[in-house]
Amino acid sequence: MKKEIGNRVCSVARALEILKDRWIFLIIREAFFGIKTFEEFQKNLRIATNILSDRLKILVQNGIFERIKNPDDGRRFVYKLTEKGIDLYPITLAFMNWGDRWLADEEGSPLVLYHQNCGHRLEPVMNCAHCGETIQARDVTYIEQFGQKT
Repeated sequence: MKKEIGNRVCSVARALEILKDRWIFLIIREAFFGIKTFEEFQKNLRIATNILSDRLKILVQNGIFERIKNPDDGRRFVYKLTEKGIDLYPITLAFMNWGDRWLADEEGSPLVLYHQNCGHRLEPVMNCAHCGETIQARDVTYIEQFGQKT
């Protein structure tokens, strides 16, 4: 699926076709906190049931959530992040990190993360898989695979 915005075929545009509004991302955030049922999502987010139903449907259709029978109540369903959904965790951390840096009030970050393996406070960064250096916007070049439309 090639998604074009302007003159550019763009993976960001493709992703935004699915992750297009705050409710989608807030539902995913809640799933990372362990929320699984419609009722829990609705309670935590205070989202209208019709909007929640619509967004969960989008997430399931796009393979980000899996909808499975609730083992505790066969009449209901639980929503579980798929591998595709779990791959959104670094993006969630990036949003959180940016918000903490630029939007936090005088009380500071509302949530502090710790890395279980070392026990230290987690400060997410993006690193090059090859050399390990931290990635900065001005350190990246690109080659367009599909070229620009003229």
